[in-house]
Amino acid sequence: MSYWQNKVVVITGGSSGLGRIIAETFGNAGSRLAIVALEKNDVQRTAEEMTAAGIETLPLCADITKQDDVIRVFREIAERFGQIHALVNNAGRSMRGRVLETAPEQFQSLFDLNVLGTIRCTQAAASHLRKTKGHIVNMGSLAAKSASRWVGAYPVSKFAVAAFSQQLRLELAPDGIHTLFVCPGPIQRDSERLYQLEGTEEIPENALKPGAGVKVGKISPQYLAAKILKACEKRKPELVIPARARLLFAIAQLCPSLGDWLVLKNT
Repeated sequence: MSYWQNKVVVITGGSSGLGRIIAETFGNAGSRLAIVALEKNDVQRTAEEMTAAGIETLPLCADITKQDDVIRVFREIAERFGQIHALVNNAGRSMRGRVLETAPEQFQSLFDLNVLGTIRCTQAAASHLRKTKGHIVNMGSLAAKSASRWVGAYPVSKFAVAAFSQQLRLELAPDGIHTLFVCPGPIQRDSERLYQLEGTEEIPENALKPGAGVKVGKISPQYLAAKILKACEKRKPELVIPARARLLFAIAQLCPSLGDWLVLKNT
């Protein structure tokens, strides 16, 4: 029997893109799903398609930048399933722009979704996860480990998620809760972004590419989702793809000037 059989998994941003692939992968492994996303029609359509494929799915429309929405969503999940075994904090967005030309309001907006949205959902799920000794999966990026040019407030927000994930590991491990921080490179896309990138004016054309032009191959979302499931089963603390990026991160810690040179060379 699959490790995930009948386990309840909550995925934010689960109606499209990578979030949907992650949801489908958990569902195909036997999980029961709660998918949380902003666009009502997308959430409902995705849930109907998954249900038709034999995956029990609860669709929930919510704005995770609003505390009342988060409280409501987790109350509905508890009423439907009674428990939660995993939370995947996938909802978030990227941006482009020169850092000094990125307005404080843009930093605040991105931070509210990428960081505070993750914190709100994690705090709401924590009491359930203590009971099941479950999993928290926080989606980061290579930009959570090494900042690059032309991506505005994005690295700042993902560095914050990295710190939050480490704090969770240190504080929640005694309760039996596993925390996984996922740092992938650019993801292959079969469709357009649900929300278009902001801050694309007056930056190099290459920076508009996935990953802001980082010189690594695009990652299959199905491959990444399968890796996330396995990393949870093994209760790993981090998942970095491609794994060789860890060498750059280590060099940057030991010698920042060399790290900066490598970032410039590879982006």
